[in-house]
Amino acid sequence: MLNYIWFGMMAIGVGAGIYNGKIDAVTEAAIDMAKVSVNIAIGLIGIMALWLGIMKIAEDSGLIRIIAKGLRPITIRLFPDVPEDHPAIGSIVLNMSANMLGLGNAATPLGLKAMEELQELNPHKDTATNSMVMFLAINTSSVQIILPATVVALMGASASDIFITTILATLLSTIAAITAVKVLEKMKRFSVSAALEGAEPEVADND
Repeated sequence: MLNYIWFGMMAIGVGAGIYNGKIDAVTEAAIDMAKVSVNIAIGLIGIMALWLGIMKIAEDSGLIRIIAKGLRPITIRLFPDVPEDHPAIGSIVLNMSANMLGLGNAATPLGLKAMEELQELNPHKDTATNSMVMFLAINTSSVQIILPATVVALMGASASDIFITTILATLLSTIAAITAVKVLEKMKRFSVSAALEGAEPEVADND
């Protein structure tokens, strides 16, 4: 499905460029964005290596278990399917912390690591678990205590004017996301068991 969406977007862009007589601008923008994507990918290599290395050190030293135990009252309610001493809890906590502190680039590798570890606990690899959905919802609607560096750079001194409103808005969005996941996972239509039952082929009764 995503392949069709991307192809459609590219076709629309090229068609609009031809219609408006700006196909040269479309071609130039495509080349420029290709260069930008390479720079972003290369820049993420160092960040991912750094934070994944820190995660490995924290895991081997037992720091992850200490963090997980400290936040157990919260994580046990948000992620009841994940064992309290599992490395996924540490990755989730660090990802949430990075997002709250406005460290988006640092949160990316931690989020990927958390999803990878949650997938290891998933008995049905082609269906997302409730914990995976909850983590994605929290990650997307994350509370922002410190504004991202990109926002501060763009707004300058006026960035402080939206500090309180940013915290309130992101806090409400996170509460809404958690509530939505908890409500929907209890509904049969959206439950994991219902999805698995729908995916199972029917067996003919020969009796």
